[in-house]
Amino acid sequence: MSLTAGSRPDGTRPPAAVEEPTAAVGAAVAKARVPRKTSRVSKAGKVPFRVRLRRDRALILMTLPVILLLLLFNYVPLLGNVVAFQDYDPYISSNGVTAIFHSPWVGVEQFSRMVDDPLFWGAAKNTVLLFALQLVLFFPIPIALALLINSVIRPRVRAVAQAIMYLPHFFSWVLVVTVFQQIFGGAGIIAQTLEDHGWTGFDLMTNASLFKYLVTAQAVWKDAGWGIIVFLAALAAVSTDLYEAAAMDGAGRWRRMWHVTLPALRPVIALLLVLRVGDALSVGFEQFLLQRDAVGVGASEVLDTYVWNMGIQNGDFSYAAAVGLVKGAIGICLVLGANKFAHLLGEQGVYQK
Repeated sequence: MSLTAGSRPDGTRPPAAVEEPTAAVGAAVAKARVPRKTSRVSKAGKVPFRVRLRRDRALILMTLPVILLLLLFNYVPLLGNVVAFQDYDPYISSNGVTAIFHSPWVGVEQFSRMVDDPLFWGAAKNTVLLFALQLVLFFPIPIALALLINSVIRPRVRAVAQAIMYLPHFFSWVLVVTVFQQIFGGAGIIAQTLEDHGWTGFDLMTNASLFKYLVTAQAVWKDAGWGIIVFLAALAAVSTDLYEAAAMDGAGRWRRMWHVTLPALRPVIALLLVLRVGDALSVGFEQFLLQRDAVGVGASEVLDTYVWNMGIQNGDFSYAAAVGLVKGAIGICLVLGANKFAHLLGEQGVYQK
C-alpha cells in the first residue's frame, strides 16, 4: 500500500501542525508586546524644547537669579548708549531716564570730538602700550609657574606654594598699591635700607618713566595665581601614560615638557589669549586711578580713567558714552579676530566654527 506524503501507516493524516509565524508576523507580535513609548526625539535626532525644558527645570531655576542679574546689570544698561548720539543733560527732566527722551540729537558729533581730542589719543596710546607689555611679560608667567609647581613631587609642598601664590588674588588694589608703596616707595623698606648703608635711595612709585613696568609687576603679583590654577587644572587632565611613553623613548624632562605638556596646554592658552586680546582696551581702572597723582596724568591715563574723568568728573556723559561705545566695539572686533586666528591654528577658541 502506497503512502501519501504526510500520511500515517494506517492511512490517516496527522492533525495539522502549528506553523511557526513568519518573520513579519513575529516582528509585529514583538512590537505589540513592547509597550509603546512616547516619541521624545524628533526625526532629526533632537530632543524637543518642551522636553528639555521639563528635564532641566531644576538647573534652569538654579541659574535664573544669575541670568536676571546679568540682564539687569549688563544688558539693560546697554540701552543707555543712545546718549552717545545726543547732547545728554540729566537735569533737563525730573530723572535721568526720562531725560534721555528730552535730550537733543547731535548724530556723530561726539565721535568727531573724540577723534580731534589729543587727550583721547594719549590715553589710547598708553592703553595699547600697557596691553602689549602685559601680554609679553604677564601672560607667560602663570604658565611658567604652573609648570614649575607641577614638577614638584611632594603634594604638600605643591599645595602650599599654590596657596601662597594664589593669595594676592583676593587683595584689593588699594592693598596691593599700599604693599608696593611700603616696599618700593621713597620711605619704603628698600630705600631706607640703602640710605642706612650710605647709598642713595629711590622712589619707584613716583617714577613716571617706569610706571608701566610698575603696574605690570603689580598685575603679575596680584593675578598670576589665578592663571596658575587654570593651567594646573589643564595639566591634571594630561594622562601619565604619555609621560611614561615619552620617557621610554628616551625623552628627558625638557623633551617631555615640549612634546607632551605644552601641547596639552595649547587649547587653554589659546582660549585665555583670545579673552585677553578681547580685553586689550581694559587694562585697569582702580589700579591707575589710585596712582594717578603720584606719576601724573600723562603716564597713568588710560581709556577707563579717561572715560571716568570725562563722564563723572566733568559731567560730559554723552562724550564719555561715545568713547566707551567705541572701546566696546573695538573689543568685540578683537575677540572675533583673535578667535578666527585660533581657528586657523586648529584650536577651538571661545566658540567653535
